[in-house]
Amino acid sequence: MLSRIAESLFWVGRYVERADDTSRILDTHLQLLLEDPWVSEDLACRSLLAVMGASPPPVGPAVTPSHVMQTLAYNRLNAQSIAGALDAARENARRARETISTELWECLNTTRNDLPSAIANRTTPEFFAWVRERAAVAAGITDSATSRDQIWTFLVLGRSIERADMTARLVATRAVAGSSGPSWTTLLRSCGAYEAFLRAYRGNASDALAAEFLLLDPLFPRSVVYALRQAEQCLVTLGEGNDRASSESAVRILGRVRSGLEFRPVGQLLENLPAEMEEVQRGCSSASDAVRVRYFPTGLHDDWVGERL
Repeated sequence: MLSRIAESLFWVGRYVERADDTSRILDTHLQLLLEDPWVSEDLACRSLLAVMGASPPPVGPAVTPSHVMQTLAYNRLNAQSIAGALDAARENARRARETISTELWECLNTTRNDLPSAIANRTTPEFFAWVRERAAVAAGITDSATSRDQIWTFLVLGRSIERADMTARLVATRAVAGSSGPSWTTLLRSCGAYEAFLRAYRGNASDALAAEFLLLDPLFPRSVVYALRQAEQCLVTLGEGNDRASSESAVRILGRVRSGLEFRPVGQLLENLPAEMEEVQRGCSSASDAVRVRYFPTGLHDDWVGERL
């Protein structure tokens, strides 16, 4: 496979997942502001922007939910926003048009074309639901109509790295906000994990168990450990595990991050949760860089729609 095609597929997976997870985080955060009148709106919005890696707003004027929405949802020039991620996913799909299925292309193209209407005509909750629905359609097409070859591997690799990163950010929003932040039950519901959590722990609900589920559950697709393990499997399929000369291969980076979570008591993770989630995000970023160095050329496409930091 040409490296430019592989890079496009990798970023299609990442951007679709980014749009999906950002909508979930914003939906959870804005619901909290509406339901709890005692929450400091300015502090909560600034904390969310910091967790999501957005540029810090100027000191002085209060940051409002409308500013958060414009920055992280509607700004089509920012690849970290929902709209920007959907635009970038479609652009990368266009570059790999000859390798992806017609159904996946039509899904991403239709989503991009319907985006202005969705922003203008849907309420905020309806917009978030629409984004999640379109991302689910793209993911379903990927899983049901793509051969398990390198095309699927790069799509799922990008999706898994992004999912681990974004789930860590979702957990970090709870940790940074403290007792005024969204409850663990709210976080579970935002991931579609509440019913699976109740089944896994037979109805026993606690903050520690909820955190353990989102971070460490080996069977739930949106847990951090599951996403990291799936990314590792994709890299092994691509031959990463056979290169013993490289000490900083992506599979080793992700393996260290996963081991740091998986083989430590949950209590230790919860004691310093913001730092632990930041470590997961750094690991995902380093793994993404390692994938780029090994599989994708650099400096060949000035107009490339990749990560902009």
